[in-house]
Amino acid sequence: MLLNELLSNIALNKSLNDIEILNINDLTHANKNELSYIDGEKHIDALKNTNAGAVFVTEKLLDFVPKTTIAIICDNPHLFIAYSSKYFKKDLISKIKIPPVIGKDCSIEDKVSIGSNSIIADNAVILSGAVIGENVTIGKNCIIYPNVIIYNDTIIGEDCIFHAGCVIGSDGFGYAHTKDGRHIKIHHNGNVIIEDDVEIGANSTVDRAVFGSTIIKKGTKIDNLVQIGHNCQIGENSILVAQSGLAGSSELGKNVIMGGQSATAGHLKIGDFATIAARGGVSKSIEGGRVYGGFPLILQKDWLRLQAKILKFIKK
Repeated sequence: MLLNELLSNIALNKSLNDIEILNINDLTHANKNELSYIDGEKHIDALKNTNAGAVFVTEKLLDFVPKTTIAIICDNPHLFIAYSSKYFKKDLISKIKIPPVIGKDCSIEDKVSIGSNSIIADNAVILSGAVIGENVTIGKNCIIYPNVIIYNDTIIGEDCIFHAGCVIGSDGFGYAHTKDGRHIKIHHNGNVIIEDDVEIGANSTVDRAVFGSTIIKKGTKIDNLVQIGHNCQIGENSILVAQSGLAGSSELGKNVIMGGQSATAGHLKIGDFATIAARGGVSKSIEGGRVYGGFPLILQKDWLRLQAKILKFIKK
């Protein structure tokens, strides 16, 4: 789609240098035929170095746009990238069907659906009611229990286990908001990548990325009823206990433990070997190698001391 045609479709009528726009992407990874946006000063460095063909930007940040990038000035870049996203959303069902490839010694029960161009490697076990979307790759020795849903474009390593009812690759909870309170969907064109030896519990969900990939690295174990938001990255051998949740773009280092009902705000980092006690709320990036608890989050030992002091005060 030509840039000016797109701008006309989203009621942002401007006459700019016309280029072909093939997709939308983040500032860091966008190329000369992709559209991006910046919604805050914390991303100025990425804006300065972007290769995007065009970018939605406020007038305040106009001076940081590279000369090779077309600046589209607007008051709400996040909203206009949401409007634009529907013009680049992927087809859910391919017009040209390519039969899936099934490896040796697989056990696939009745009422399993496997989409076009998907690959199931050797020794997979897929139980009744599972749905595997299009362009999915599943490595050797994976076990997929009943009613698991794996959306299009997901990539799964070897020796993984998916328990009943979990959903891999659904859209993240991403919306931009108009002045009159409407919520405009941001269509998610990324995917999910799950590395080797990952186990995901019953009725847990892993959202696909807006751009790029949501990544769960090898050896990670995820309990039942866990929510992982779009564009999260979970390091090797991490453990997420039941009812924990990660907001979008959270990054966990290796061997992180999230206790039951603990959660993160979005766009933060947790260092290697950090532990978040049950119901801990992570609202900012934290160092690894420590045990944290409570909300606002502090070291767990300090949280326990605080609770003891409060209890003494109440007893008086």
